[in-house]
Amino acid sequence: MTTQPTSQTGPGQDATPSDQATEVLRRQAAGLVRDLRELADPEGLRARVDPVGFGGTLGEAARSLAGSPGAVLRAGVGFGVDSAKAVAAAASRAVGGTRNGPASLPEKDKRYTDPAWEGNAWYYLARQEHSLLADRLTELSRAARVSPTARRKLDWLVGQTIEALAPSNAVVTNPAWPKKIVETGGLNLVRGARNMLRDTVQNRGMPRQVTPGQFVVGKDLAVTPGHVVYRNRLIELIQYEPQTEKVHEIPLLMSPPWINKYYIMDLAPEKSLVEWAVRHGHTVFMISYRNPDSALSDVTMSDYLREGPITALDVVREITGRKTVNLAGLCLGGTLSAATVAWLRAKGDERVNSLTLMNTLLDFTGPGQLGVFTDEQTVNRLERSMRKDGYLPSTSMKTTFDLLRATDLVWNYVVNDWMLGEDPKPFDMLSWNADSTRMPAAMQTEYLRTLYLENQFAEGKLELAGERLDLGQVRPDTYVITAESDHIAPWKSVYKGAAKIGGTVRFVLSNSGHIAGVVNPPSPKSRHWFGESADLPESADDWRDDAGEHKASWWEDWAPWIAERAGKQVPAPTRVGSETYPALEPAPGRYVVTG
Repeated sequence: MTTQPTSQTGPGQDATPSDQATEVLRRQAAGLVRDLRELADPEGLRARVDPVGFGGTLGEAARSLAGSPGAVLRAGVGFGVDSAKAVAAAASRAVGGTRNGPASLPEKDKRYTDPAWEGNAWYYLARQEHSLLADRLTELSRAARVSPTARRKLDWLVGQTIEALAPSNAVVTNPAWPKKIVETGGLNLVRGARNMLRDTVQNRGMPRQVTPGQFVVGKDLAVTPGHVVYRNRLIELIQYEPQTEKVHEIPLLMSPPWINKYYIMDLAPEKSLVEWAVRHGHTVFMISYRNPDSALSDVTMSDYLREGPITALDVVREITGRKTVNLAGLCLGGTLSAATVAWLRAKGDERVNSLTLMNTLLDFTGPGQLGVFTDEQTVNRLERSMRKDGYLPSTSMKTTFDLLRATDLVWNYVVNDWMLGEDPKPFDMLSWNADSTRMPAAMQTEYLRTLYLENQFAEGKLELAGERLDLGQVRPDTYVITAESDHIAPWKSVYKGAAKIGGTVRFVLSNSGHIAGVVNPPSPKSRHWFGESADLPESADDWRDDAGEHKASWWEDWAPWIAERAGKQVPAPTRVGSETYPALEPAPGRYVVTG
């Protein structure tokens, strides 16, 4: 395959001002017609008002509980009795007693470290009542007989309700609020009201996690030196400058997800996997995906495959003069990387020398909390909601992922920003998290249907760019890293997919979450586990029982593994790019800082 750099031009770039004005009016009129049709169509209206179908879930649960009045009565009476006991315990503490309430409270919860939660009767009662209510809501939820799809949504809704009602989230039941009033002379009230109004207007009612401008891409983030050496309508390809006199002869191509921007893999100095690889003597290339708009609404997964990793591999091989490339993918970028290897294998092409998969699902039968948003009804509604603009807004993706960790990513900032009137503390990972991307409509629905709903890749039924893909034909040595606290790609689900890979797999478990599993530089807190046997047991639990613990970052385990598969040491290149693919502009490039 021969690929050439392509220039980017916007729609209507060569049109006259009159033509442009006419086109704008035409689009506005078409949008108005679509809006009116949506309002007239009950399904279209429901897709906008309740895209996940929570209303139907609550209705199903209500009907079930209406047929089981005993369960409702028991929960209500039980709450009343225990609530009275909690009041008695709080009254005892108000006069110096130490009586314990009926609720069992967790010892470790960073929201409740203030001594007032134990020493003050009012705050102690608030926490007791919340815990009792949480128990009864959970009891009622379990008593409702609903479908498996509704069960996932109901459990998630109950969890969200419990988190929202936590006493730490309300001014009258959080001791930090009156203390802050005294400390600031009441200024926190003014600042908090200002922040809440700002976020209502500018951030769709969600509290800010970062202050804009604290971290700038290309200045504070994504700063490993390199240049863009190729560009097409979907990707820019970055080649990083060598930092060692000699490099491994086989280059390394990194494949990030396009759900987020690439620089989580090149976050900041000493926290960058790219920097780590470059300093360990690898010639590193990075795919940077364009943030799509309406013009790319029809782009499919096959387009991402061909114009992403396949094209990037062609360019990397031409620039380096090497026949094979090591490929490393993260999350959805890892899924596409494995699909790339399977696609090439179907064509008899073995250009991928080794494969590294980070927090990557290949088998989607256990999607974790994301299963709440990936049932047939929700995907249908999502598809309808994307018809107007041709893409899924970046805010929708970000809000979904934030709600999966609502305590840390939503309510923590409600307290900090609105209640205490503080600005968010600088945090590079959350700055990256706030820099969200859109999803092309065609790709988004195809991805959800073929992978989450139908699990086609794991079952050998997925077809991309004219080839049927078989995980069993993924033959290169593969390094699979996953994280025990990952809520996006649960580690046992990652394990299930890894076991279907046809080649030799080194499966490694880290003591981190989905993001910290990537931003994982060596530290005293780092841990990882791996098994000595080259064969993966059928059960993830069996693997965990036999795996040994190592007090180090997985980066330190991966470095020698990838070095063994990167060939001999050769003099580092004296320039980036080649005559065919010259350096176009410095990294991080234009795709990551626009849109």
